[in-house]
Amino acid sequence: MTESAPIRVMIVDDQPVVRSGLAAFLLAYDDLELVAEAADGDEALRLCQQHRPDVVLMDLVMPGTDGIAATRAIRQTAPHIRVVALTSFKDEALVQQAIQAGAISYLLKNVTAEELAEAIRAAHAGRSMLSPEATQALVQAAAQPLSPGFDLTDREREVLALMVQGLNNTQIADRLVLSRSTVKFHVSNILSKLGAASRTEAVALALQHHLVS
Repeated sequence: MTESAPIRVMIVDDQPVVRSGLAAFLLAYDDLELVAEAADGDEALRLCQQHRPDVVLMDLVMPGTDGIAATRAIRQTAPHIRVVALTSFKDEALVQQAIQAGAISYLLKNVTAEELAEAIRAAHAGRSMLSPEATQALVQAAAQPLSPGFDLTDREREVLALMVQGLNNTQIADRLVLSRSTVKFHVSNILSKLGAASRTEAVALALQHHLVS
């Protein structure tokens, strides 16, 4: 009888000390294997295509392409990859955004090594694990009506603000120092989250609901 292959794990975090700590943690478990590390969402997308991990440990708040956008993109392009949100933040909106983006689990960075190992195994098996704080946030959110644009990321709000100013994708890319494909991705997410059929409708909703300053 052959042993099953270890679960292939990728770490995504903008802090080198966190990546180092998580890498050391994975070495303690024979059934978990570190296959890649990424410092931001864009690098995470590239490395996912290259290394095809089973589970991604995803920080959410990072410069550039954040963990929410990266999670959504990974789930769209490689739905077999499970994403575990691992963050220091427990606010309600972030929990909702992570789950809606496709994260199977939401844990805070104060979890024990054994809890994290079990969360990785559970994610690989298709089972969800939520920190008590994340569960409470989802319960509170379920009791409140949601306003349009509640789940926009900071980067998406930046893009939306420039859309309101009348800039096209190329101009937005130049202003924010992003690729045109990245801007197109953000605009697509904005339209989807706002339920807008066009840029014009998205701008109208942004002004109506004061989504940008």
